[in-house]
Amino acid sequence: MKGRASLVFCSIFLSILLISTALDTITIDKPIRDGDTIVSAGGVYELGIFSPGNSKNRYVGIWYKKISPRTVVWVANRNIPLNDTSGVLTLRPNGILVLINSSNSSIWSSNSSRSLKNPKARLLDSGNLVVSDGNDRDPEMNFAWQSFDYPGNTLLPGMKLGRNLVTGMDWYISSWKSTDDPAPGEYMERLDSNGYPQYFVWKNSSIAFSTGPWNGIGFSSSPKIKPTVYYTFGFVINQQEIYFKYELNEPLPTRIVINEAGRVDQLTWIERSHSWLLYVATQSDTCDRFALCGPYASCNINNSPPCDCLQGFEPRYPNQWYAADWSSGCVRRTSLACNQDDFLKMTGIKMPDSRQSWYNQSMNLEECKKVCLADCNCTAYSNLDVRNGGSGCLLWFGELIDIREVSQNDQNLFVRVAASELDSDRNKRRKRSVLIAIISAVVAAFILSFVAWFSFQRKNRRTDKYTRGAEVGNEDPELPLFDLVTVTSATKNFSSANVIGEGGFGPVYKGILPNGQEIAVKRLSKNSGQGLQELKNEIVLISKLQHRNLVKFLGCCLEGEERMLIYEFMPNTSLDYFIFDQSRKASLAWKNRFEIAMGISRGLLYLHQDSRFRIIHRDLKTSNILLDSNLNAKISDFGLAKSFGGDQMEGKTKRVIGTYGYMSPEYAVDGKYSVKSDVFSIGVIILEIISGRRNRKFHHLGHHHNLLGHAWLLWNEGKALELMDECLEESFSESQVLRCIQVGLLCVQKLPEDRPTMASVVFWLENEGLVLPRPKQPGFFIERNSMELTESAEFIS
Repeated sequence: MKGRASLVFCSIFLSILLISTALDTITIDKPIRDGDTIVSAGGVYELGIFSPGNSKNRYVGIWYKKISPRTVVWVANRNIPLNDTSGVLTLRPNGILVLINSSNSSIWSSNSSRSLKNPKARLLDSGNLVVSDGNDRDPEMNFAWQSFDYPGNTLLPGMKLGRNLVTGMDWYISSWKSTDDPAPGEYMERLDSNGYPQYFVWKNSSIAFSTGPWNGIGFSSSPKIKPTVYYTFGFVINQQEIYFKYELNEPLPTRIVINEAGRVDQLTWIERSHSWLLYVATQSDTCDRFALCGPYASCNINNSPPCDCLQGFEPRYPNQWYAADWSSGCVRRTSLACNQDDFLKMTGIKMPDSRQSWYNQSMNLEECKKVCLADCNCTAYSNLDVRNGGSGCLLWFGELIDIREVSQNDQNLFVRVAASELDSDRNKRRKRSVLIAIISAVVAAFILSFVAWFSFQRKNRRTDKYTRGAEVGNEDPELPLFDLVTVTSATKNFSSANVIGEGGFGPVYKGILPNGQEIAVKRLSKNSGQGLQELKNEIVLISKLQHRNLVKFLGCCLEGEERMLIYEFMPNTSLDYFIFDQSRKASLAWKNRFEIAMGISRGLLYLHQDSRFRIIHRDLKTSNILLDSNLNAKISDFGLAKSFGGDQMEGKTKRVIGTYGYMSPEYAVDGKYSVKSDVFSIGVIILEIISGRRNRKFHHLGHHHNLLGHAWLLWNEGKALELMDECLEESFSESQVLRCIQVGLLCVQKLPEDRPTMASVVFWLENEGLVLPRPKQPGFFIERNSMELTESAEFIS
């Protein structure tokens, strides 16, 4: 009886084992036809024949079994698709996989290093399709062929990216042509083993991006990529292989993908939100463009212009450099003297291109310095590995290119310069300290003298409080001046019928000059609580700015008591005139709204990065966005703007002026302002453009959040499209709307350092298909409690 039970048990176990094996295996007598699939033993991956996107072509591929929509990680016949559903994937007796079309022709096949007696192709839970002998108990190790050796656009955990120096096997990833076509596109990421190995992203035959050399923890271009409880990164160099790979410490769907735009992203599946989260993006801004600034220069995305020569160097061709062509880079100010030279220490940077380099794993940093100093062709040195205080030696020869400033990088670079350059710099710092002390004393004495003189003068004169404004006109002899008669006539003696707006400074009038040109006249009110200082500030700033998305300044009128600014006339008034009015908002289709958001972003990018000085607007809001006859957006009202020069990145004030609802938390609470303050404001504007509702007057019957909080809730619930203005339902692009909402939420994140730069905002808005970072909690997302509702509030359910 017991023997029979044992026999039955063994029979059932064997049946289950055979069924399990059949589910994940292709055999000689069990091919895969269109409509059939095999699934890995743990139900992680599935293999079958599919059509990508909107294409009707058919491909053999591997995808995640439990993730929807289908996410493909490998394609066999990338270059030669099936054009119907008659395809069959078979396994030949010699262990070769062959894809056959309707005419029984082979359009794709695997290869094998050896012949097998009992071949089987098994799909593993790693996503790897391996062909091995069916009698082998460890097919993952003793395989004859594996799909992991032939990546597509995706690098899965356990896959290698690099080269086998013995067999010549080259592991690289290449983008798809499009979401409908998995054929190799323009971009590929591939190992370059010249010098100390690094990885390049190539666009056809040109280098688009470099990872920089490996420092023992990560690549120098991405110092934030470090091992975690979930991931382990590894870079192997030996006589047989050079490769990078990563492993998972937890069962978490993750992949590294090179997309159609050439960006390499690490993505993680979040089951709660049913979406792929961008864990790390290797390329995020302009400074990631390979060798943007040329030799001996570094790139800082927060500077304008972003390129700057290293200390001791100057532009090779100054005229080109100042015309924003930095490709020729910089040259030494002082010639080298070989073993009498010194080294400039640079921190917080991406290491230069390492193709012209030499390395030694056993040397220490002091030995490395001596070797570099003794070789007159050595231009820089560094540790090879930053772990445990640093070890190894990496030497550069030739020009240093592709340097950029990054944060959290523990690897220092020592650049060879003439000793006199460092001595001169030390003397300059010493002299500067003395000079600052002298100037401080002189300035203090001058201020005391001025205060005494001013107090005396105040008692002895009765001058018009507005005459000081006339000085503004004399500060710039090229400033266009309008006479009072011309402006009075143009505005029909400042007729109330010509008033088109009003602000803290006073009214704005429409006028027509004798030549027929329409103008807008901003007139300072004598009763204005603000205005004179703001008016002077606006003249100084906007008269020097030129951009298609900034309102054009025509001149000013400063006669008698009159203080007026004259601008080009905007026939479609301001953005808030349209999007917050029930009868007019429908006239702004989604295409118009998207272009307006793009226009504001480009204008703000110019102010932050490309103008002569870095300009912080500080009062960006929908009423300050004017629209011309073609609904092009123009940023206006620079009365509260501040300009930064040199390396200044932020400021602070005790006089917080602006508009609540658009103010960033750090400005409203602490008076701190920077480019990230304007980024917060544009994030609010983008969400208002999409929803057609004001941030501060927004109310919801189900919660007490303002518009930012409401958008945040919808995003986390996967219902972001519900934020969209109902009148856009016939004209919107779903992908554009979702991308704009995500960009808006990224801009209004609570902490300034979490918000993107305007360069990133413009890049994200302009490019479809990018995987953006996941937004964190917004700042100021709870506006008021339910007892503070006003009659003017907008209710939605």
